[in-house]
Amino acid sequence: MTQANFRLLFALALAVLLHLLPFLPEWLRDKATKPPPPAPASPQLDARLRPPPLPQQAPLHIEQAASKPEAKSAPPEPRTKTASPGATPNWQESVRQQLRQQQKRGAFYPAEAIARGIEGEVLVLMILDAGGQVVAARVEQSSGHPILDDAAVRSVRALNSIPADAPREILLPVRFRLH
Repeated sequence: MTQANFRLLFALALAVLLHLLPFLPEWLRDKATKPPPPAPASPQLDARLRPPPLPQQAPLHIEQAASKPEAKSAPPEPRTKTASPGATPNWQESVRQQLRQQQKRGAFYPAEAIARGIEGEVLVLMILDAGGQVVAARVEQSSGHPILDDAAVRSVRALNSIPADAPREILLPVRFRLH
């Protein structure tokens, strides 16, 4: 019987050794080689969310009146409400009428934009003097099309004689729509 126990023990040891044989080269290799040096520390990355940069505003374009040599310049007359029979009811209607007149003359909507089918809305800051004349204008919010932005500023600068009830600074939406 001892011979049978010996054979059984030998078979068991051989089976265990055969099962461990695939892992033995890695274990021996790890023991024989030195451990690899630690990896150099990678630089720390600093990632932060920042708010998007503010869009740069276009500079105000102030039109200079042609200087005329005068002995004395009179101060501008303050704007007053005058109720004349053909006067428009308020400054907003006056602006609408003037823009419609520009459209009738073909000076409002650029022909290139019409040909390309471009539409949009431009928000223009308009600054008026005491006499109701536009002294400065700039694009506050673009339509996304420079041709429409330029046309809106050009049209606003061409406005004249805004009634006295208009504020000095106006954010004016200028819409370009094809019919």
